Amino acid sequence: MYKVLLVDDEPLILDGISSVIEWEALGTTLIGTASNGLEALTIVEEQSPDIIITDIRMPGMDGLRLVETVRSRDADIDFVMLTGFSEFEYAKTAMQFGVKHYLLKPCSEEKLEEALRDIVRSKRGKDENESFVQAMQYSLERVLPHAKEQFLKELVMNKTYGMQEWHFFCQLFGLQFRTLRVRLLLLDIESGHEYEHLFAAQNIAQDIFANPMLSTTVGGRVLLLMEDQLAEEMLFQRVHALRETFKRYYRYDVMAALSEPGELGQVRTLYLRMLNCLSHRFYLGQGGLIMERDIALPDDPSTEDFVFDAERLLLPIKAGHWQDSELELRSLFEQLAAPKFTIAQTKSYMVQIFMEIIRLCNPAEMKAYLDQLPHQIEHSTLQAFQQLVLSIAKSIAQERFEQTCRKQSQLVQRIQHIVQQKYRDDTLTLQTVANEIYMNPDYVGKMFKLETGEKFTNYVMNYRMQKAIELLDRGDNVTVASLAEQVGFGCNASYFSKMFKKYTDYTLTEYRKIPQP
Repeated sequence: MYKVLLVDDEPLILDGISSVIEWEALGTTLIGTASNGLEALTIVEEQSPDIIITDIRMPGMDGLRLVETVRSRDADIDFVMLTGFSEFEYAKTAMQFGVKHYLLKPCSEEKLEEALRDIVRSKRGKDENESFVQAMQYSLERVLPHAKEQFLKELVMNKTYGMQEWHFFCQLFGLQFRTLRVRLLLLDIESGHEYEHLFAAQNIAQDIFANPMLSTTVGGRVLLLMEDQLAEEMLFQRVHALRETFKRYYRYDVMAALSEPGELGQVRTLYLRMLNCLSHRFYLGQGGLIMERDIALPDDPSTEDFVFDAERLLLPIKAGHWQDSELELRSLFEQLAAPKFTIAQTKSYMVQIFMEIIRLCNPAEMKAYLDQLPHQIEHSTLQAFQQLVLSIAKSIAQERFEQTCRKQSQLVQRIQHIVQQKYRDDTLTLQTVANEIYMNPDYVGKMFKLETGEKFTNYVMNYRMQKAIELLDRGDNVTVASLAEQVGFGCNASYFSKMFKKYTDYTLTEYRKIPQP
């Protein structure tokens, strides 16, 4: 409903018009009446009518002054002027203020209603147009960000725009280039991230770079186009802030490739160069900032082959010597990291190293590692692949070391069993034990010392002393000579007595006198 205010200094006319017009049927509602212009202004300020029906000649402020004053404040209010025949010239003046409807008094109900219908039709049409424009504006505001992103995608992928088209899109997107020189920033999140992380990185970048000219996601990365206005040191600081913010919230690092300044027409070329920069993250690892000037690869790929001694690499792994294995592997990867091979060459050499190492695994493990290989070669950095190879080699070396330890433990147990069975034999020596197990006595002695922490001869002596004490503790009245013979000292009773004193701090006579529990 459109609100109507009725203004006339004649009460009879106010009452007549108020009561005779079917306001609601016309799509209107009468919000009040006033007897002069000043009173009408008060109602206008309080209730904001859409239509004012007013007489021209009134005391205080006449209708013309009312029209002029109201129109200066709100040009959307429509007027219907009521005028006498002699006041027609005044009506012409009112028309200069945009008044389209004037009626000679006394006017009929039909003419006034027709004037109101005409105004209502006009207002509705205007409102519909405004609603349509607002709807279009709303739709444009919603689609504009997507259009801007698509424009940048086309720009860097395969579309060529002339300056006339540039100016059109700049006007459409509200872009104001103070300079035609721009930079690109291409962001690549480390592997393992979710798809929505791209949009999070884009939003963070837009905030930190204070709404760059254009931004989008393309090829699984985030791309920003901005004017070349900030000093490089400031750009570096903002890239660092972007990475730190993203890591803090999402636990992933970002590799950023920043272009050198270029013209608008060079944007596609700048983008391709940034992709080339990002390909070198293979050497640089996850996260960081890279520019073309940071790429130190030679102009011509190396023609020399990467040659390594597989046996030298595998020997310490097979032997379970992890530290030696690690040194050898790190040396190989340092050679691969040197800027003399293409990425494709380096990856082929990585596969060679990988295959040599997993040959030491059992079939099930080998298959599991082979299943990982395509993804690792495609997505891993050199550093990440090195860590994978080191991890596999370490696992194999540790398993081999544990196997060796288990074999050594079995060897020591066998030696101890022989001693326990033959300790009474005074000819028992390291040589006789080694002969029995068909091994070198020096190796047997070293393994025994390594495993038990004591020499073989000490072990035999200690075991014989323990057996001598057991015999004495039984209380048997055994002679020294007999005791010496029973625990492997043969006829050398004096040597037995000497060793017993050294072992127990007692002579045999003193030990016999110790009360037994």
